[in-house]
Amino acid sequence: MLTTLFDRLRQVANHRLFDSRFWALTIKEINQILRNKQLIFLLIFPPTVQLLIYGAALNPEVQFLKLGVVDYAKSQTSRELVAAMTENQIFVPELYLFSERELGEAVRQGNVTTGLVIPPEFDRRLVNGETAEVQVLIDGVDANTAGIARGYISQIIAQFSRRVSPVPVVNPIEPEVTFLYNPGLLSSWFFVPGVLGVVLTLTSSLVSSATVVREKDTGTLEQLLMTPSAAWEILLAKIVPLFVLLMGDVLLALGVGRLVFNLPFRGNFPMFMLISALYVSIGIGIGIFLATISKNQRQVVLTSFFINLPLIQTSGAIAPIESMPAFFRYLSLVNPLRHYVAISRGFLLKGIGVAELWHHILALGVFAVLLLILSTRQFRRQLG
Repeated sequence: MLTTLFDRLRQVANHRLFDSRFWALTIKEINQILRNKQLIFLLIFPPTVQLLIYGAALNPEVQFLKLGVVDYAKSQTSRELVAAMTENQIFVPELYLFSERELGEAVRQGNVTTGLVIPPEFDRRLVNGETAEVQVLIDGVDANTAGIARGYISQIIAQFSRRVSPVPVVNPIEPEVTFLYNPGLLSSWFFVPGVLGVVLTLTSSLVSSATVVREKDTGTLEQLLMTPSAAWEILLAKIVPLFVLLMGDVLLALGVGRLVFNLPFRGNFPMFMLISALYVSIGIGIGIFLATISKNQRQVVLTSFFINLPLIQTSGAIAPIESMPAFFRYLSLVNPLRHYVAISRGFLLKGIGVAELWHHILALGVFAVLLLILSTRQFRRQLG
């Protein structure tokens, strides 16, 4: 089947529209990729295994959850309840809002993880010895975090109830908890979108760097320099086939997530693929840069550990960013994987789009431009 595909590409290449140096180099790269069984294996097998393992096995601890508050009561008792919620640093007061609608939108956009709504009759019910209900909204995208948050909220409210109730009442304050976007609290729904970004980072950087370094190992880089092709043609011919294959990895990961973990996709699919293409460009840029500073494939693999592992660990793909020290939470802002993970979870689980995630998309665009410019300059300098 692959041979037939290549023959068809060769026939298309004979058309004068594609009679160019760039197309000839692209066909050469496609031919090399199709003959490289190890490369095809790396593009298919590891991403599938990583998705299955991470989606089923990971289970982190969290703290510093962002809390949004709607306080209709505006009394001393309601303020004491908010203080009790935040005094142990499990919850951090992030936003004070005026309506449940604003609070729900804040949870939807990821500005807060947990929301608390205190009704206007809160104090009156407590004084009369009645049960005062408060509403709690929890972002259920991260099932583990949501479960922990529910447990802490129940404990905090139970202790607070015993302290403020003037008469002995069973459950003087009753929380009504609603889990948004992940009602079943499935951990795989949190991890799989994050692992999608991890897979693209590892695969795109390692495969693209190995492709460029292979030219050094085999001595064909010098032969390419003797051809009339420009440096940009040589580099672009290497990028285009890899880009197409890596976009296939995106579809493979989405398929595994859907078939194995029943992962929903609630956003705009074409827009998500465009953003994924942007992130694939970032991974290729990292790989080309690694190849230009390494002499052989062994050095590429060793050097990639110093780049890929910090990217993964500070991205929020495996462990929530809220559980990290403050320094690493701010450092993660310059991590492109963090932004892609936020985009993946937003599109897949929450159904939000560019209007809510534009700052993450803008960050990816900046990283893509900077990395491709840097790697291209390094590659040209190497050719020179």
